[in-house]
Amino acid sequence: MTVLDTYTAELDQLAAGHLLRTRRNVQAMRGAHLRVNGRAMLAFCGNDYLGLAQHPALIEAAQRGAAQWGIGSTASPLVCGHCESHEALEREIAHFLDQPRALYFYAGFAANVGLVPALVGRGDALFCDALNHASLIDGARLSRAEIHIYPHADLAALDRELSQSPARRKLIASDAVFSMDGDIAPLPELLRLAERHDALLLIDDAHGFGVLGPGGRGSAAHFGLRSPRLVVMGTLSKAAGGAGAFVAGEAALIELVMQRARSYIFATGAPAMVTEALRASLEVIEADDWRRARLRSHAAQLAEALAASPAGRLLASPTPIQPLIVGENQAALDLMARLWDQDLWVPAIRPPTVPAGTARLRISLSAAHSDDDVRRLAQALA
Repeated sequence: MTVLDTYTAELDQLAAGHLLRTRRNVQAMRGAHLRVNGRAMLAFCGNDYLGLAQHPALIEAAQRGAAQWGIGSTASPLVCGHCESHEALEREIAHFLDQPRALYFYAGFAANVGLVPALVGRGDALFCDALNHASLIDGARLSRAEIHIYPHADLAALDRELSQSPARRKLIASDAVFSMDGDIAPLPELLRLAERHDALLLIDDAHGFGVLGPGGRGSAAHFGLRSPRLVVMGTLSKAAGGAGAFVAGEAALIELVMQRARSYIFATGAPAMVTEALRASLEVIEADDWRRARLRSHAAQLAEALAASPAGRLLASPTPIQPLIVGENQAALDLMARLWDQDLWVPAIRPPTVPAGTARLRISLSAAHSDDDVRRLAQALA
């Protein structure tokens, strides 16, 4: 067997385990309706929770940004890839979140893999929820800090680990809303543990920003949390409808991240046309509370309709992420295919994204869905 044969064998193993992924060509039509490989589909698969990805105000702002600054930033932010549009977005995010300072990254994954190693390193300790997103996991590995994995949301286990650690710096890292289960981390209790053990708390609010809290200010605002020990990372490619991510917190911490995060220092900055769209998005997020109300209504409608569904078990989730647990990989793929035949696109999620034996349909709700859209999905599943 040659070295090339080993890669072919690895693909064969993925196929045998029903773990191969497929890309599709997608064209936006209206709201949650997409054209997929030329076929009209009703989609429950994206993270456009507030329905802003096609909002006219965001599109117009992007067009103005392109006209003023062009379509490329040409360099990393610390060379010449940072302009007034980036600066304004960071100020506005910090104000929106009531944080001293914010830093904008070109992508959410890049933010976490740069942020964690900027805050902790050799000689430090990192305490991670077992269900954290892959970007936090990779950031933890890159940090070279001593990593402690505590069972999902197990505060007692985390307290013990923190008590026993002699590390000079301690960082608790957790998703705020877990992307595959849709549950919210016990943030007030995590912050109390951070205060008790002289640690920082980093929360990845990718799926809470724009959705939770007053005015969509996110998971920390949902609980009314404010602390100098709190570092908030949030993506702007989901509820905000754009691209990139932010890190917000105490000014000294954010300055250190800017000075040390390799994924910020050595990567070309995002185009200003994107940051201009995101500035417009912040205004819509704050003003349009009806979008969050519609999401809550959709979630309640779906839970009621699927209470006794034979298709699977719907996890209780207060967020737009509504997981329907099916179990085996092939069963999840078969259910996805049956919905696909009815022009409904709901993705099957399999290991390693979720634990073995918990393959599921990840139903993603959006304010762009109508009540009839949700009813159509529920009837197909029931």
